[in-house]
Order: sequence, then structure tokens, then C-alpha cells
Amino acid sequence: MIHKYKKNGLNIVLDVDTSTVLTVDELTYELLDHYEDQSRAEIIANYQEKYPIAEISECLDELDSVKATGLLFREIDYQRENYANEDLIKALCLHVAHDCNLKCSYCFAAQGDFEGEKLLMPLEVGQKAIDFIIAQSKNRENLEVDFFGGEPLMNLEVVKQLVIYGNEMAAKHNKKFKFTMTTNGVLLDPKTREYLNETMDNIVLSLDGRKAVNDQMRQTINNQGSYDVIIDNIKAMAKMRGDKDHYVRGTYTHHNLDFAKDVEFLAKEGFKSISVEPVVAEATHDYALTEADLPTIMKEYDDLALAYLKRHQEGLHYNFFHFNVDLDHGSCVYKRLSGCGAGKDYVAVTPEGDVYPCHQFVGNEAFKMGDVRSGITTGEIKKIFDAGNLLEKEACQSCWAKYFCGGGCHANAYNFNGTIMEPHFVSCEIERRRVENAIMISIIEGEQE
Repeated sequence: MIHKYKKNGLNIVLDVDTSTVLTVDELTYELLDHYEDQSRAEIIANYQEKYPIAEISECLDELDSVKATGLLFREIDYQRENYANEDLIKALCLHVAHDCNLKCSYCFAAQGDFEGEKLLMPLEVGQKAIDFIIAQSKNRENLEVDFFGGEPLMNLEVVKQLVIYGNEMAAKHNKKFKFTMTTNGVLLDPKTREYLNETMDNIVLSLDGRKAVNDQMRQTINNQGSYDVIIDNIKAMAKMRGDKDHYVRGTYTHHNLDFAKDVEFLAKEGFKSISVEPVVAEATHDYALTEADLPTIMKEYDDLALAYLKRHQEGLHYNFFHFNVDLDHGSCVYKRLSGCGAGKDYVAVTPEGDVYPCHQFVGNEAFKMGDVRSGITTGEIKKIFDAGNLLEKEACQSCWAKYFCGGGCHANAYNFNGTIMEPHFVSCEIERRRVENAIMISIIEGEQE
């Protein structure tokens, strides 16, 4: 399968299975529509009034040559059983706090408590979670723990003890932990920033962009905008972080479909690593994104891509997460087929120690997989998510972007369609446009190196 499209003056061709990307002239771009299903004579007859026969023949010779190398029109028959993860778990989303010091309107976690009791994870539960992942990871060496909430800094002392415990257990069992913190920045005082910078392999900082945009959706418990409360803390954390992994992560909604301005705002404020994600919410909410918003969103990503290139040329270098694509050394086959790994090699753990497929399923008892003391006791749920791989999703089979997203978000699919096997259409459309722009940027910036 190939996907071809025009972007920023380029005729771009992507071979889906090999990830080969070519830029071609107009003749080649047109002939590719018929190369596989028409004979050479038919193609020449159909195009000889528009192009010289010699040029058509030369173009077809070149396509024959490229196809012979296996770079175009190559079909790879992936067999799921050859790329299983050996039934291990390698990553935890550790909910150390089901409580929050903000009350963001769009919060999927119901302002931190996941529609349950406000809780902080006891140290004993966190230690059991560390033991759980070490046991479940089997022979895998590198493991990941994301301290999550609610707001995880509301339980910082337990986080500190879990980092110590995790490193001790890692040394004992020949493992290595990569720790991540996701925080809204309210409690990022100087001492806490120093601690996180020393201990966290990655830090995700929540900020939606411009003050008015941020404050419309991200408010304090006193119904005031949070921007002035957090901006200095987040700037200081990002500056201290330097080249170490971190992201400023925002969310855009129906209220700020001009989110490219938020990305540029964050870049001008000095943030070097930026991610702005689409809100996912039921259409009953006034901030929800719907199919009617897609034309505006598509154009916004196109405009953002051009602005991104322009800013880089002007010396304002920043990294936008969704414009990152590695066409030479992309994801391994397992990652391409299984996506995020939720419910398979990645799970979430609540303050009580219950295990769910990911943070967005927490609170839905139908998806409770077990707990950190007893392990995975509902094996059927794990089987459901293992079967929810790219090869089994019917809608993904004809999608050219399938190997970039791995089948999309299971939670979005379930929340909108009642099954993890049917991807969320709006999310898919957004992903396809982001990938098209990412490839275009990769081509142009690659030529400039």
C-alpha cells in the first residue's frame, strides 16, 4: 500500500509497509495511481496526450527499478504470534494521588478522584506495586514508572520513598527503573524542582498555552485561573531541566481551535519541548471536539507545520511532539502492532492497589484486572487487550497511517464506540494529518542539513 499527498509544494509518496518516503515529480505522482493495476501499454495510452511517451516510459522504468529493490509496493505479512510480548508488564502508571489542587473542566479523572474517594497512595501499596512490576516483567531489564494523579506532588514524600525502594529493588533484581513525573506545577517550589531534576528521567508539565486559554479550562479550587499560579514554577522547572527529557503538555478544545497560537506562545516563552493534545470528551460538553471541527483542526495543523519550519529557520528551535517522526529508525515491529501497550505491557495502579489497563480505564470496574498483592486475577481482560492489536482492527487495515499510531487509543475507542476494536474517527483523522505534516517537515529539514 502507498499513500501519496501534496504538502508545502512537495509531491510526497509513502510506502506503508516499508516506511519508504519519496518526493516525486508530477508525472510520477500521477502514474502511481495506475502503476499496480494497469499494464505498461495502458498507462502509456492513457497519458500520451499529456506527457511525451519517452518520459512516461522512463518514469515507468524508474518505478520498476524502485519496486525491484523492495522500497515500494512491498507487502509485509506480519503474523501476530511472532511478535507477542511474552506476557510481561514493563510499565506502570502509578496513581499516587487521587486528589488534585486544580479542578480542570475537561479532566477525565473527575478533578483527580476518578469519581471515587479522594485518596493518597500509602507507601505499602506503592512498594507492592514496585514488587508487582518486577515480578511481572520477568526477564526484561528496563522498566518504567510514571508518578501520576490527580496531582502526584500532593504525595511527594511517598514518591521519594518509592524512588529509593524502586532503585534498591532494581539493584537486587538486575533491573533499571526509569521514573517519570506528570505534574500541574502548583507545588513545584525550588526544593521540589531540585529533587525532581535529580531523580526523574522525564517530567511532564501541564500548561495549555496562552493565559486566557489556560485559565478558561484549568482553574484553581477557588475558581480562579491557574496560569499566574503555575507559570513561574513551570518555567523554572523547564529551565533547570535543560536538555534532560521533559515536555510542556497542553490540551486544546473546541474553545481554542487556533491552538497553533498556543504552541507558538509556549515556544516564544522559552519552552523547547512542547506537546498539545486534542481533548477527548462527549459531544454534550461545549468544549468537546466533533467531526464538525475537523476542517478547522486540519488547517490548523497545516498552518502550525509551516510556522514550525519558519521558526526553526529564524533560529527559534523547539520540539513539537507530534511533528517527530523517524523514518530511518522507527518503532520495532511489536510497537508498530500494539501501539501504547495498554492492558498488555503497560497498566495503571490506583491508590488502593487495583490494576487497570491504563489510567483512562481507572474507576470502570469492568476493566479491573487484579491488584498488586494478588497479581492479574482477571486474565480475560488482558486477553481482550492483547487481541486489540493492529492486525485485528478491521478499520485499521486500509489506513495508511496505521504503523505510526499502532491502532490508536483503546480508551477513546471504548468511550466513543463501546469497544476497543473500533478506533475513534476524530482521533484517527487528527493523527493522519499530524503524520502527513511530520513527514513533510522531516523531508524539508533533512534537505537543509
